[in-house]
Amino acid sequence: MTGGNHDGVPTTHREKLQHQAEEMDARVVQPLPPYLIVIFGATGDLAKRKLLPGMLRLFQSELMPEFRVLGTSIEEIGNEEFREIVHEACGEFGRHEFSEEDWAEFSRRMVYIPVSAGPEALKAAVDHEVDLLGSEAHLLHYLSVPPSAAADVVHMLADAHLTENARVIMEKPFGTDLKSAQKLNDTLHAVLSEEQIFRIDHFLGKEAAQNILALRFANGLFEPIWNRDHIDHIQIDVPETLGVGSRAAFYEKTGAFRDMVITHLMQILAFVAMEPPTALASLPITEEKNKVFRSLLPLKPEEVVRGQYEGYTDEPGVAPSSSTETFVALKCELDNWRWSGVPFYLRTGKRMGEGARIISIAFREPPQAMFPAHSRIGRYGPDHLTFDLDESSRVSLSFYGKRPGMGMVLEKASMQFSLEETDYRDDTLEAYERLIRDAMAGDHTLFTSARDMERLWEVAAPLLEDPPAVKPYPPGSWGPTKIGGLIAPDSWRLPFARRWREHPKVPVAAPADSV
Repeated sequence: MTGGNHDGVPTTHREKLQHQAEEMDARVVQPLPPYLIVIFGATGDLAKRKLLPGMLRLFQSELMPEFRVLGTSIEEIGNEEFREIVHEACGEFGRHEFSEEDWAEFSRRMVYIPVSAGPEALKAAVDHEVDLLGSEAHLLHYLSVPPSAAADVVHMLADAHLTENARVIMEKPFGTDLKSAQKLNDTLHAVLSEEQIFRIDHFLGKEAAQNILALRFANGLFEPIWNRDHIDHIQIDVPETLGVGSRAAFYEKTGAFRDMVITHLMQILAFVAMEPPTALASLPITEEKNKVFRSLLPLKPEEVVRGQYEGYTDEPGVAPSSSTETFVALKCELDNWRWSGVPFYLRTGKRMGEGARIISIAFREPPQAMFPAHSRIGRYGPDHLTFDLDESSRVSLSFYGKRPGMGMVLEKASMQFSLEETDYRDDTLEAYERLIRDAMAGDHTLFTSARDMERLWEVAAPLLEDPPAVKPYPPGSWGPTKIGGLIAPDSWRLPFARRWREHPKVPVAAPADSV
């Protein structure tokens, strides 16, 4: 007599024990050696909003090894002042409450040294902290600094002999074109091996991004139709409602394309388009991502729309004659067997009508001749599989279904999944939390390689050499009007005509019409 049902739920005592053991095995994480985490730019915005609250969360979740944190920045402050800054940041930006006991244990591991003290003082401080951790301690240097300062920090690490047994996390942008990317990589590789470098892209650390791999490769329903025979086009859309704010000096040197497309959106494209890796491990996934980038055709300037929101040149720090784009939409294609002829549409911009992060996969429509003219078949466009890259990690599959009653009248319905509707919604790690832990473990799966970035800059060269003129668009809109022609005869999925269902779920009587 078998003990289980058709849903795989164990029914016998033996099967329940086995099921519990399997769940425990799945949750086991790799033990790590002690780590000294050195944060360059420790009093900056990224450190206060993400890094320091994230480390506290890892500590609370018992995912941190034995550790200490050494902060360094331009502020001339001492240890206690630094701890006060960290306490305030964790209280304001942390996603979870923490007890005074948690804080006491966390904060006693934190020290600070100003940059002005110089490489020798930094070296002495690092050596002291490493002595406290023991001979097995490793170093993790987080370069939370402007791109222009990254090379100087790397040189300082080399001068202070702090690269041995060390890993380095770097923030984007990784160059501004092919030549600068190659120069940056040469600088890094002069003192660090590629295995020591972790180029962070927080989009890949999101649960929703990783759920793309799970949905594709763990389900027989999707992988057979994940190709040009069944998919018409794919959209990756990341509009933002905020303007440039205090980042004008940085943004003027980068713009929307360098800031978002060449990094975040292209990395997500690789997850969507990659072939099945031989294993869900760093090297196989990196190899498959690189194959995607090698098959990416050079971008055509005539298939790119650049925009600038009205009032951008009035922002503090922006030149009155600035032609920097705050919006970009483009079409790109892959020249390989799986995706030939399937356009990928990418869009992002500042001061737009809504903030969102979605991937929308439009399936080819079947022949519709059998349905009567009044059936409304095709009225709502093709079926879509939609991923929401927000923390709720929602997935929606839309389809046509028959409206109850006489006759054949069709309407769009959807099936949805959201992390917020599960029992483990509070167990998820934020992107930076996950990626910091992965870097300590030496796992490059969700990071970007030098080879990837150089190839992407190579593909972008035609656009960078001959960019189309920027078109104005009103704040609160969805970009320049020209974007409609870019995607025609299809249309952009945002703004949604139908909305996501929110948690808690509405009673059954509510309509199913949503994304």
